[in-house]
Amino acid sequence: MSMPTPRFSSLSTRRQARWALAAVATGAFCVQLDSFALNPALPVIRADLHGSAAATAWVVSGYLLAAGSLMPVAGRLGDLYGRRRMLLLGLALFAASASLCALVPSLPLLVAARVFQGAGGALIMPTGLALLTNVCPPGREQRGRGPGGHRAIGRALGLAGVATVCGPLLGGVLAAWVSWRAVFWLTVPLAVAAALCALRAPASRASDPHPLDLTGAVTATGALACLARWLQQPAEGLWAAAAALLGALFVRAERRAAARQQPLERQLLERRPLKHQPLERRPLGHHPLEGQPLKHQSLERRSPAPLLDPSLFRNRPYVTLTAAGAVANAATVALLYVLPLLLSRGRGWPVPGAEPALLAAAAALAVGGPLAGRVRPAAAVRVMTLCLFTAGAALCALGWAGAGVEAGARGGAGFPAEAAATVAAAALGVAGGLALTGTQTVVRRERAGEASGVTKAVMTVTAGLGLTAGGSAGPSLVIPAAACLVAACLVAAALVRVRIRRQGRQ
Repeated sequence: MSMPTPRFSSLSTRRQARWALAAVATGAFCVQLDSFALNPALPVIRADLHGSAAATAWVVSGYLLAAGSLMPVAGRLGDLYGRRRMLLLGLALFAASASLCALVPSLPLLVAARVFQGAGGALIMPTGLALLTNVCPPGREQRGRGPGGHRAIGRALGLAGVATVCGPLLGGVLAAWVSWRAVFWLTVPLAVAAALCALRAPASRASDPHPLDLTGAVTATGALACLARWLQQPAEGLWAAAAALLGALFVRAERRAAARQQPLERQLLERRPLKHQPLERRPLGHHPLEGQPLKHQSLERRSPAPLLDPSLFRNRPYVTLTAAGAVANAATVALLYVLPLLLSRGRGWPVPGAEPALLAAAAALAVGGPLAGRVRPAAAVRVMTLCLFTAGAALCALGWAGAGVEAGARGGAGFPAEAAATVAAAALGVAGGLALTGTQTVVRRERAGEASGVTKAVMTVTAGLGLTAGGSAGPSLVIPAAACLVAACLVAAALVRVRIRRQGRQ
């Protein structure tokens, strides 16, 4: 008589998956709250620390530069040395840096602490997404063992989206009634809580014996940092030249690393074919490199693998979702910046008093993550196309409302503008969520950290495009709307082309 299989292992796995989801969701909430709650406090920081407007802007720019440039390396570190370990390191660095930010006496020290905080945020997001992908693999919900990776990531992004709603209000209240330092102290217990949850989550790492490609890591980080700096100040062409030079060095280093990873046995067999011994007379189990395999294996393990898998950029769904997510993220930044100005002009409110009117758009943006998590992986690209079309049309309508306000139409930024902003925010929220959930379902699980790091880096670096799109006239919704529509047309054309090829093969 066969004994029933005990369910303790499945219950333990399910419990560990819940702890992983709680850790990633709390960590993402902490990062988002820090970003959105700090913006209303910047004028108070400038007045308290006696800094200039350009120097105060580096409180945000320094964080974005560090986070965006380090994310690909952080994702790869999670794959190689353990995703839970790197998540804990990122949370510890984030909490320690937040404490330093709350204690610094001068603006330069605050900028330096924010750079370290950006490094912590770079470790939290990619490694957290990769941890969920490996703890909750695709197909998990079909077996009745909880949500799959894309749905779990959607839930984590949904909780992080709550910070988008309450962050500006909370930051403004704390800066006005308590202190701007309280904004940083608020994130410390959240990071500690996320770390306690991560300690109960299962550990995972890729079965890759190769060390980190240091040359590729340094050149990639430098190229992304220079690119992000140039996107913030497009008039400074020196940063663009530095980004191009470091990018070329990165490509060269990656090609060399890929060449070193070619199978050594194949190279030696091509040089010295064994013609002296017929195949049928070789003893059973004979290896052409008998006596040397351990030596060659050790040499192969000591040689670093490329920082980025070349097949990642031949993965069309991954590239499509990442590029479309970057466009959606830039449009989201422009929307969140322009909408308060538009409402304040249309209703005669001061800019700090326009935050309550943003609640509808912020709430619509927050629900994008859970909705994206419920999209089937096979339909991710099609849904992304629909979201970009919807967002582009809504941003055009909002831009027309803003033009009416500029022309002197008092009250032109009323209900129609708020409705258009809510529709645009909902579509952009789903598009941004799909860029993170969908890309994790089309890559190998052992490379999940690398894939999420590249996606998050592209989305973070291009976030500044939403603010610089208007040029000297300031941020505008015209270019983000056009970018969404053009991106939607390109993705739709790619989908039609793929379908025609499939029909031709059949």
